[in-house]
Amino acid sequence: MSIALGREAILAGFTTATTLVAGLAKAHGERRLDDKLLALAKPKLLIVDELGYLPLEPDAAHLFFQLVSRRYETGAMLITSNRSVAEWGAVFADPVVATAILDRLLHHSHVLTIRGDSYRLRAKRKSGLIKPPTAGDGPPVGSASLRPVTGGNNPQPRS
Repeated sequence: MSIALGREAILAGFTTATTLVAGLAKAHGERRLDDKLLALAKPKLLIVDELGYLPLEPDAAHLFFQLVSRRYETGAMLITSNRSVAEWGAVFADPVVATAILDRLLHHSHVLTIRGDSYRLRAKRKSGLIKPPTAGDGPPVGSASLRPVTGGNNPQPRS
């Protein structure tokens, strides 16, 4: 029973980035954006998975900024991405919006960088279904490379 309750608590505040911005765009089109942002501001932890898997349209990036601003210093966000912070200008189709989002997200944050294969690829390699990478292949799929942020009171991301 405790596992089921924990799972429901997690799912109440879990979404993929694509689903999240689609919901924000729909609410905006229906003139319910404030209600949607209010609902997304309520969970103590909002988990956004796969940010940057697909680049966001400029309007979607602005909607995501509004969400981050609404939750800033009121609720925690856990965001997963295979994109480095340096690539977020392209992810959000606007370096200025990306900087504003990162400014709020990185303040009071802990950044974890995970290098190496995902658990899915690791299992495939172990079973022999795919070959191990060679030195010329570049970074492993699923690796992240976060660069330290300088200036202000932002904590330094750790590798």
